[in-house]
Amino acid sequence: MSTSNQKQANPKALFPILLFLILYLGNGIFFEYIKPEEGQMGFYVVSVVLAFSIALIAAFLQNRALSFDEKIHICARGIGDDNIVIMLLIFLMAGAFSGIAGEAGGASSTANLLLNIIPGKFAIPGLFVIACLISMAMGTSVGTISVLAPIAVAVSKNGGLLLPLCVGVVVGGAMFGDNLSFISDTTIAATKTQGVEMKDKFRTNIKVALPAAAITFVILIVYAIMSHGAAIGTFEFNIWQAIPYFIVLAMSVAGINVFLVLMTGILLFGLVGMLTDSLTYATALASMGEGLNGMFETMIVTILVASIAALMRENGGFEAILEMIRKRADNKRGGMFGIAFLTAFMDVATANNTVAIVIAAPIAKEISTEYGVEPRKTASLLDTCSCIMQGIIPYGAQLLVAANIAKITSVSIIPYLYYPFILAVFIIVSIIREK
Repeated sequence: MSTSNQKQANPKALFPILLFLILYLGNGIFFEYIKPEEGQMGFYVVSVVLAFSIALIAAFLQNRALSFDEKIHICARGIGDDNIVIMLLIFLMAGAFSGIAGEAGGASSTANLLLNIIPGKFAIPGLFVIACLISMAMGTSVGTISVLAPIAVAVSKNGGLLLPLCVGVVVGGAMFGDNLSFISDTTIAATKTQGVEMKDKFRTNIKVALPAAAITFVILIVYAIMSHGAAIGTFEFNIWQAIPYFIVLAMSVAGINVFLVLMTGILLFGLVGMLTDSLTYATALASMGEGLNGMFETMIVTILVASIAALMRENGGFEAILEMIRKRADNKRGGMFGIAFLTAFMDVATANNTVAIVIAAPIAKEISTEYGVEPRKTASLLDTCSCIMQGIIPYGAQLLVAANIAKITSVSIIPYLYYPFILAVFIIVSIIREK
């Protein structure tokens, strides 16, 4: 039986999340569309850490029946959950890997290697495939977009191709890999919060992600055949700098422990970087440090959300959400739609797919227990639905970074985000077909 069933439903316990949404989403909309700050993206004016910190204070002020020390103990239990601790450690490893891999030139060499293989006429479907592979190897959609968006701009200019389309296929491919990569923070968060193996989530995910990607690829192939060719030019690469990414990708798909995969990747990129003179001992250490620093916000948010979730569960907030879902769902299929909607809504509200998963995950776990949804399917829904929404909201980091590089509006890219929209259709169909 679900733990939350022992608590009385209390909608007021959800106030901390409502407060967070008002602070983060409200200020984000204000500074993005009503009163923009020059040189700053609206949804990054208010720190997500600050918004969650205030929400945590609000959670502490609730339920006067509990003493302050008792509330601290509840938070400590939430933070000390085995899966939360493992997730935090993996975030550290992933940060170090991302830092040294980028500094060693792995991403750019891998992308350029693949671009030189692709015939000019199929530049657009080629960009999509490259984005899929690079993001699976890197484990980051924003990193993939940062590497490939300038190339997409060059391809558009050289071949006379529609710029929003070229950028859109890169964003779509980046979200494919972000959703499936074993070293993506979304995968880590989705699997560890549900207590499932990454390979099991991958096998569930691939059943919807691969067909969606295949249909996207066919659409782009048809477009390429019907349009003229593109002189995309040649790009410099170092084959040795690309090899570690392919090794990491192969190890991940083979289901090898993520800690071993990340450690192997760090060592390989360090060695290759030294041999190809793209790294020195000092720059290797510095790049890993920068990568670790880049994960600190995600880790702090994870700790804060674990604390807020523990207090909300104790105060009856989870049971209130379950009651709302029970009124609209009476079977497994309804529970899955509830998880999907909850995750998508949290991503729209936070503009961060990892944060959305961390918020939705404990509630999703209660729903999966209530309605008999397998944990691997719950993890898959968390990851996939958050990545779908993150890939199409115009104020998310992915579209903002892509638009900034291409010097176009983020809204202009949305009509060409074929993969996220097709994936959404497959998710809906997969839930409807669920027995």
